[in-house]
Amino acid sequence: MRTAVIVTTYNRPDALSAVIEGYLAQSDLDFELIIADDGSTQETQALVASYQKYAPFSILHIWHEDTGFRAAAIRNRAIQATKVDYIIFTDGDCIPLHTFVARHKQLAEQGWFVVGNRVLLAPTFTKDVLEEKIAVHNWHFTDWLTARLRGQINRLPPLLKLPIARHMQAKRWQGAKTCNLGVWRQDLIRVNGLDETYSGWGMEDSDLVIRLLHAGIHHKSGRYAAPVLHLWHKENDRSSLQKNIAMLDQLIASARIEAQLGISQYQ
Repeated sequence: MRTAVIVTTYNRPDALSAVIEGYLAQSDLDFELIIADDGSTQETQALVASYQKYAPFSILHIWHEDTGFRAAAIRNRAIQATKVDYIIFTDGDCIPLHTFVARHKQLAEQGWFVVGNRVLLAPTFTKDVLEEKIAVHNWHFTDWLTARLRGQINRLPPLLKLPIARHMQAKRWQGAKTCNLGVWRQDLIRVNGLDETYSGWGMEDSDLVIRLLHAGIHHKSGRYAAPVLHLWHKENDRSSLQKNIAMLDQLIASARIEAQLGISQYQ
């Protein structure tokens, strides 16, 4: 199964470096890494170029001009740039544990998308991880237990590896985020990718998941299997959120499958 990891980033090269280091340490290195760059400066381009020289897998850098938050558009461009079978979406501030790719591959199943979860790192701990280049992607459970006791992370359960009923929430869209989402590329093409009519931060990932559900693609849980470590950052501008929620409500009330402005424009 040919696999790509699409990492969305914007002007945070220190975090992106920590994330790429996590992918270099994966137990399964049979994937391509696509950096979906929402208009970062030359510093990010130089960072990616430095990793492209020696990474054991292909690294593509897909960039477009900075005209505001356009995560849906740059993800669509990244989807179009690859011909793999399966795509794992995540963000440039989400460090993968060393089994992240392997476990997503194990969970991949035709007719289903996989929703993983995350552990939030505290602001001071995030600063330490980035400045001291702490390889948290290789930490053991005892390390995380200590971190939780110190208040460095918000919760411990996602880091447990537990066998759970993964098909129990087949029609649930709530909680699914593109910081940790596995989808078959053919299903993404079927629903026309992400909808670029959403402006600013919020709800474009929920829109994608709802349209996948409308298309008969079901929700499979990746909890207790493939978490990511979410580095702290300031809250995004939410001035467009209410408008985006209204758009999402209209989608929920419909049976629409395809994005209104999606990946087809790049084909």
